[in-house]
Order: sequence, then C-alpha cells, then structure tokens
Amino acid sequence: MNAIGRVSCVSLLLVIALALSTGFSAAAQGTFRVAMFEAVALDPAAIEADSEIAIVNAVYDYLIDIGPDGTIVPRLATSWTISPDGLAYTFTLASGIRFHDGSPLLPGDVQWTFDRLRDPALGFDTTSLYANIDRIEVSAPLQVTFHLKKTNPFFLFDLTDNRAVVVKRGTEDFSTFNGTGPYIVDSYRPGERIDFQANPDYFVIGLPLLEKLEFIFFRDQVSAVDALLGNQVDMVWRIPISLFESLREEDGIATIDVPTNAFDLVRFRMDQEPGNDPRVLQALKHATDREAILQAVQLGYGGVGNDTPVGPMFTQLHDETIQPLAFDRDEARRLLADAGYSDGLSLDLYAPNSGSRPLLAQALKAQWAEVGVDVNLNIVPESFYWSEEGWLEVNLGITNWGSRPYPQFYLTQMFTCDSTWNESRFCNEAFDRLVSLAGSTADQDELVATYSQIQRILAEEGPVLILYFWPQVAAYREVFAGVELKAFAGRTDFRTVYMP
Repeated sequence: MNAIGRVSCVSLLLVIALALSTGFSAAAQGTFRVAMFEAVALDPAAIEADSEIAIVNAVYDYLIDIGPDGTIVPRLATSWTISPDGLAYTFTLASGIRFHDGSPLLPGDVQWTFDRLRDPALGFDTTSLYANIDRIEVSAPLQVTFHLKKTNPFFLFDLTDNRAVVVKRGTEDFSTFNGTGPYIVDSYRPGERIDFQANPDYFVIGLPLLEKLEFIFFRDQVSAVDALLGNQVDMVWRIPISLFESLREEDGIATIDVPTNAFDLVRFRMDQEPGNDPRVLQALKHATDREAILQAVQLGYGGVGNDTPVGPMFTQLHDETIQPLAFDRDEARRLLADAGYSDGLSLDLYAPNSGSRPLLAQALKAQWAEVGVDVNLNIVPESFYWSEEGWLEVNLGITNWGSRPYPQFYLTQMFTCDSTWNESRFCNEAFDRLVSLAGSTADQDELVATYSQIQRILAEEGPVLILYFWPQVAAYREVFAGVELKAFAGRTDFRTVYMP
C-alpha cells in the first residue's frame, strides 16, 4: 500500500477507536437525519446535485476517494502502482467485497463501470473526462489496469469524480440501488425521502457506525433549518451564510465551516446576444463591486474571486498577481453605449434557489441597475436549474460549482471548446492548447507557468464572473459526533458519524 493509503486507514481506525472509547457498542446504532434538496437522477453516471451525490456515496463505493484534506485515499482499491512511463495505473482491490445482492465485486465490474462512463455512444458527461483512457484490462484476479494515451498528472483525481462509483457489470435499472457501499436503501419515496440501514457485510470492518441514515427532502432552506431547531432532522448543510450565522449560538447545535475552492459563477452564453459582444460582459464586470458582494452575500466568509476557478487554495498554481477588471461604473456605461445599449439593457437572470445564489442574484440586480441594466430575476428550484432545460441552456445564469481537489477539472470540463459543461460556449484554441499542456506535462515549472497564462486569459478575456469563493457550512445536533464535512458537501463521509 502507498503512504496515502496508510494514512487513510489510520484515520478510519482512529475514528472507530474514538467511538469505542466514548461508549459506542460493537453494533451500529443511532439514526442520523439529514435535510437536503430533492434528488432526481438515480443513475450514478447522470448525477449532478449534492443530494444525488450523497445518495450515491452512501450506496456505492469509489475505486479511490478524496479525504477531508483533499488527498487521494483508498476505498475499493487498497493500493495502486504507476508504471515508469506514467501510462499504466494498476489498482488492487480489497478482497471479500460484495454487492448488496450478495454477488462478489470483481475487477470486471470496475472495468465495465469506467468503459460505460467513457463510451461516446452513451453520451454521458464523463465521456470527455475519460477520453484519455486507451483501454482498461483485468490484469489479475483482484487487479484492474488503466492504460492512458498520454500522461496525465491528475489522473488519480479524475478517478475520484463524483459520478465514478463502481456499479455491478450490466446494471440497467439503478432504482434497485445495488451497490457495495456502507448503507443499503430501505425505502425511497421520490420527492420526500430516502431511508438507509447499515450494511452488515460492509468490507471496512467497524463501519458504518450508524444503524440508520435518512435523507429528508426539503423545498427550501428556511424550512430545513426550522426542522433542525424542531428536532425533526439532525443536520442541515449548503445553507445561506445568514442562516448559518443564526445557528451559531443555538444550544445543542454544532456548526462547522471549511474553506473550499467552491464558487458561484455568473455567465452569458457567448453564442447568443448580448453575450456574443465582449463589451457587454466587460461592462458587467466593471459594474460589479466584488468586495461589497462578498460582504452582503457571504457576510465576509470566503474570499474575493478574480474570474478564474484556480483559487487561492491551489497554492502552487494560483497566480495572485492576476486581478479582475476594476469596479468602474463610468467605464461600464461607456462600454454599454459602445455596444449599442446607451438607452439601457434588459436581461433575464436565472439562478437556483440553493445556498446564497438568490442573494447574489438580488445584489447583481441592484448593482447593475446603477449602469442602466434592468435584470429580471428567475429564481428556480435547484432540481429544475440542473435539468436539461436549465443551466446549460439559459442565456444568463448563476451556477454553483463545487470544490474539486485539483483545478484541471474546471478547465477541461468548463472552458475548452469541446467540454461537456461549457455553459458559456467559450472557445479559444490557444487556451485549449495551454489546458492540454497543463494536463500532460511532468515539469512542475512548466505547469506553474502554463497555469499563470491560463488564469490571465480567463481574467482578461474569459466569459465568466467568479466573484468569490465560498466556504462549505453545516450545522448538526451535538448528540452526534464524527461529522467531518467535506469541501464538496455531497461527498461527506457518513460512515464515521456516530452517537456517543
């Protein structure tokens, strides 16, 4: 096992030992109820919302996972090796793993899962993410090997993608929830809730620590917080900072916030008017007071953004010398006039009803009104915003992007010409060449220099406003312990939550 794997196993053993030392019995006990928005997608290859990711994370397992500190840790694979040329990654699976239907996990299940995710004929959003895989082979009874077309220093992180849980070979009906994961679905009522019970045969000895886990769906966050205060749920997350602040002094409630690289992104579609005129987007950037928005929307939590997703948490790759366009209303008015909107501009702005997105939309409406831009707000349910008719199609939208442990994901999935989630329709061939270089070079100095060029293009010519990076926040009842919130909320590990 590699060093990272050893650290992960030690961490899990410490959690189990702590639970035992505080009176936890050998059998899992307690029911932990989590408030979240409704889940829609059940096929792991199609999930997007945090609630869907949380369900998948409970029912299935990843080949390898991301720890709370953003490092790679084992899950189904106990160890892995990389060939000297960087083109072959071989993973050894833990023995004795079974799906919930009793069938054994085989390397062929891993092979089938990733072949499915990368198959262009199936049209999943993961196709481009795994396009660099040349082939996958079962290389031993408990081993699977990925062969790459070219080197990729971020490949291990690619394998931890939210949708990359291992499913049983040949699965067609995902409503059966047949995974290898720590929890077995007991009942599912679409639009209402999903209830789990502990998997008694889970391959990680001692986990999970809960007897039952329940995800209860709410339509708004105020109701979810009221349910926490009324002892109807045990945890809320992804709530506006104002609601989070209101819970900090509540007796019996623990609050937690963790820094992340998550951000709310504002963008036009560049293939439609008025987003196809760079002067309009530049005008809106000049019309936006970022510091005022950070204070009004985030109450100062997080940090100001510079219109690139390579945030300060990526200390080696973030270029702090690159600054966004200055707040300048006169320049904004001049640019709008040059673009033909001297008499004003009317825009429809779409945003999901989760987190601080509605507050950000209202703040932008107020600030842009000062330069003659009239914004009509369309605050829609998160499930609708993430639908096929939502975020990728609307002309002007606010999209929340969760924190990833490596920045290359954002570049390849959001900004390259053929990227699946290119919601702005941005396309710059020179930019694409830089992204390709960053994703293949083994030279650290070249990587840093390339990332600096990438950030400069996005800040000066890019299609988006990234105004701030927000922390992940949650609140839970203090009768529980072992809650370790992850930067990407849906990936939070409920295996280690317990009732002392």
